[in-house]
Amino acid sequence: MLKVQNLCAGYGNVQVLWNVSLEVKDGQVVAVLGSNGAGKTTTVRTITGMIQATGGSVVFNGEELADRSSRFILEQGIIQVPEGRQLFSGMTVRENLELGAYDREAKNRFAETEEFVYYVFPALKERRRQIAGTLSGGEQQMLAVARALVGQPKLLILDEPSLGLAPKIVDDILKIAVNLARERNIGVLLVEQDVNKALAVSDYGYVIENGRVVLQKKAEELKENEHVKKAYLGI
Repeated sequence: MLKVQNLCAGYGNVQVLWNVSLEVKDGQVVAVLGSNGAGKTTTVRTITGMIQATGGSVVFNGEELADRSSRFILEQGIIQVPEGRQLFSGMTVRENLELGAYDREAKNRFAETEEFVYYVFPALKERRRQIAGTLSGGEQQMLAVARALVGQPKLLILDEPSLGLAPKIVDDILKIAVNLARERNIGVLLVEQDVNKALAVSDYGYVIENGRVVLQKKAEELKENEHVKKAYLGI
């Protein structure tokens, strides 16, 4: 599905990523782990075309994306739930969902996908006429994920979904992401500072430090890695 090789990127003259390589397969949950400022979000922004790569390649289902626009990348089925949710806070829940139907096919299937996201997030159905900015933090994160699902992603990217949320809400959202990967055979790229929670739901993980991948292993193996234990799990 997604294969990133030797990806380099940065901001202006400041290089942030150095030869980052990672892979996400269909139906797989892959975690990108690291502390704040390690380069996780820059990796995601480069994959989605928000930042221009200065080197390396991003191949998705056989298509090279490293030099393509973010719109083109979106149309290939890579949809991101951004850090901080970035909802249209003055619009209703349903209006935010409608904006997730970005192309003709998604618009034609909106009635079907709307019912699906209400099934996944029942609270949103009850609040579909409510202004998004008045929702709780957890409900806003649910809406951000639901809006992405309306676009019918082939690869769903979750950028720091635990930020500012209660642990129970985070667990629920991550469980939903896993179920989507398994039941709909989509790839999920989970970018997360909470290493313990991320590894609990992931199949594979990459640890980024100072813009470089320093570890990559199956999730259960990363849990037992001494560096991960000391640096991220406090063991």
